[in-house]
Amino acid sequence: MTDLLSRTDPYASTWPHQPTAAGPTGPGGPTPPWGHGSYPGGAPNGPRRGHRVAIAAGALALVLGGGVAGGVIGAQTNQPAASSTASATAASNVSTESATLSAVAAKTSPSVVTIMVPIAGGTAEGSGVIVDGSGRIITNNHVVDEATGGATVQLSDGRSVPAQILRTDPTHDLALLQVNASGLTPATLGDSNSVQVGDTVLAFGSPLGLSGTVTSGIVSALNRDAQDLNLSNLIQTDAPINSGNSGGPLVDAAGQVIAINVANASTSQGGGSIGIGFAIPIDTAQSILS
Repeated sequence: MTDLLSRTDPYASTWPHQPTAAGPTGPGGPTPPWGHGSYPGGAPNGPRRGHRVAIAAGALALVLGGGVAGGVIGAQTNQPAASSTASATAASNVSTESATLSAVAAKTSPSVVTIMVPIAGGTAEGSGVIVDGSGRIITNNHVVDEATGGATVQLSDGRSVPAQILRTDPTHDLALLQVNASGLTPATLGDSNSVQVGDTVLAFGSPLGLSGTVTSGIVSALNRDAQDLNLSNLIQTDAPINSGNSGGPLVDAAGQVIAINVANASTSQGGGSIGIGFAIPIDTAQSILS
């Protein structure tokens, strides 16, 4: 089994060895997710550069520890009162965490946008996050780099507004857009240097065109490099990131943006998330603002 790393790119493909669009592909209408692959937007004509690199190979095994399980069952049988207390405590902790994540989702969702960009042969689609009251939006460069015209941003309240592409940074796969709209809710930007492995995170965006999607997980690793994507110092997470999440925020349990979603790994061409996603640290992403 080979894990394949690819940007959650909005473009379809005739590109070699890449998954293709799962979103609009042109005047003919949307392409179903199962039709071609997992990229979220339209398809330019002809081949394009590859964005995927094999990152691991080997067998997947699941190991069951029967001895440990037996010990736990024995302890619960011999000490029912302690077990009841532990179960109640665990249930309370789960309930508290769920309420906390719900609050984070409610706080962050108004700051997340869907970005639609006209390209040759159709429309590309990705995500972005509003970063200030003047209407500036951070996204990935690969969401807008094939644009044949101005972008359109769909806000969380359903409004669609035109967007200007202010600047791009292909080196770090970043882009900055600007919209002129009232009632915007900027996200709170965090400090990616304070992120630790095991931290709870939420990923926001529009995977496969499903705007307003939120997934949860943890920070799996730090300082990951993806040489074929020319990206380094990435944050790895098991929060599901799929095509269309590109440019959306990765947020910590305090509701602060710690990174910008950029890529995911898959075991097959056109496959979805396998719990290995990557994001650009917000400390790096903020360079596009200056």
